Formats: sequence, structure tokens, C-alpha cells
Amino acid sequence: MMKGIKFKNIFFIMLGSAIFSFGFVHFNIQNELGEGGFSGITLILYFVFKLDPALMNLLLNIPMFFLGWRLLGQKVFVYTIIGTVSVSIFLKIFQIYEINIHIQDDLFLASLFAGVFVGVGLGIIFRYGGTTGGVDIIARLALKYLGWSMGKTMFMFDAAVILLSWLTFLDSRSMMYTLVAVFIGSRVIDFVQEGAYSGRGAFIISEFQNEIADRISSDMDRGVTVLRGFGHFTKVDREVLYCVVGRNEIVRLKNIITSIDPHAFVSVTDVHDVMGEGFTLDEQKRPID
Repeated sequence: MMKGIKFKNIFFIMLGSAIFSFGFVHFNIQNELGEGGFSGITLILYFVFKLDPALMNLLLNIPMFFLGWRLLGQKVFVYTIIGTVSVSIFLKIFQIYEINIHIQDDLFLASLFAGVFVGVGLGIIFRYGGTTGGVDIIARLALKYLGWSMGKTMFMFDAAVILLSWLTFLDSRSMMYTLVAVFIGSRVIDFVQEGAYSGRGAFIISEFQNEIADRISSDMDRGVTVLRGFGHFTKVDREVLYCVVGRNEIVRLKNIITSIDPHAFVSVTDVHDVMGEGFTLDEQKRPID
């Protein structure tokens, strides 16, 4: 069962659980904001029936473990159990040793911090191979048996939970700020999962491709790949240059291209989670700290 399990991943999953739980207790619960997913259900049970969120998080996810363990695979299943149990433990700890951060007079600030803490926490958990169970398992089941996309299922579930929260304990103002928190959380999750090694990819079409490639290699110390292309309109075979640079290098790259060929066609795209020499490895193929 422990084959392939990394203690580094366990550590960061627990760290992410702590960050998530801190934000959940001190911004969602203290300021009576809702949340999507199973976390949102625990808030409904807490504010309506005064049931402990730490306990409810475990009880709600136990059936999901039995339903989804075959879909997740052994490694993800172990990480999911660790993530779910860690969240419940930290929820209880932060409820016992609670810090007073009631800022209901400024719900925008509360929703901002709620989204950031939940997003950073879940982003770290997801980045290191874990989940917190719940909707993720339901979405995988819906994909397998109903053919629904995971994104569609998770959106529908979150929307239903937020609507139910509005009907039970949220007023209209708090519900709108809950939507702000959920949106910010989703963006922060994406940002954390993309990682520190992100950059820009550039496709370059020019009659002076050799000169441009040489300058990129010599002046920027970046590799260039030559792709074979065919112009549909011109019916001419063309070579397309492709290179990946850091975000702070894109202006320098454009300057090199325009200095050689002001009429070059350049398409720049966002590149997420870049791995390899110059980003995560040095010239000797050793990891960059």
C-alpha cells in the first residue's frame, strides 16, 4: 500500500490541510460565509444544526472512500485519506485554539482572505497528489457512469451547495460574498498548481529563422526547436521556431525578433509548469533549488 508514497508529499498535503483549515475556521466560520463542495455542506450543518465541522468532514467522506477507492488508485487513495483526516484534525485544533478575526463589517476583506487561504491550501494538496475526497470522487464517478465532465459535475455540485446555503443560513449579502470567495479560491488553486516554473512559449515564422534562432541561443541562452510547417494560403513549406522563456524575458525575445525581422509573425502563449533545463534543471541536469 505504501509503494510510491513520498513523505515529502505527505508533509505538503498536511501543510495544505493546515492552511485550508485555518482559513475555513477564521474567515468562513467566523464571518458566516459559505463554501462550495463538502466543505459547504459542513458549514450548513454547523450553522443550522450546530454539528462539528471536523467530525462532519470525516463522516461525509467515509462513504466516498468506499465508493471511490478503485477509481483513485492506491497512491492517490492514501493521499486522499491523509488529506481528509488532516483537514478534520486541523479544523478541530483551530476551533479549540481559535484566533478572533471577526471582520463582518468588511465582508469583502473576509471573502478575499477566505478565498486565498482555501485556494492556497487546496492548491498545495492537489499539487502534491492529494485530494480532500468529497466532490472529486463524485465527479470521477459521474464521469465513469454518466459521461459527465468532472468540471461540469463539480460546478453543479458547488452551485447546489451554495444555493442551499443561501436558503438556510446565508443572507443575500453574505451569499454574494461567498461567490467572491469561491471565485478567488478557484483562481488561487490554479495559480498554486501551475507552480513557480511558468513562462511564455513563442511560435516564430520568419524568413530569417536561422539568424533569429542563433541570437536567441547566444544572447538569451535558451533552446530553440525547429518545427516543419506548411502555409495553407501560400502553399509553401515553412520552418516554425518554438522556444520557451521566462515571463520576464518575453520583451527581450520580442526585441531580438523585431531587430532581425520586423515583419516576423510571432504568437506568444502562456506556458504552465515548465520542466527541464533552464527552468527546473541546470546545465548538468541537476535540480535547481
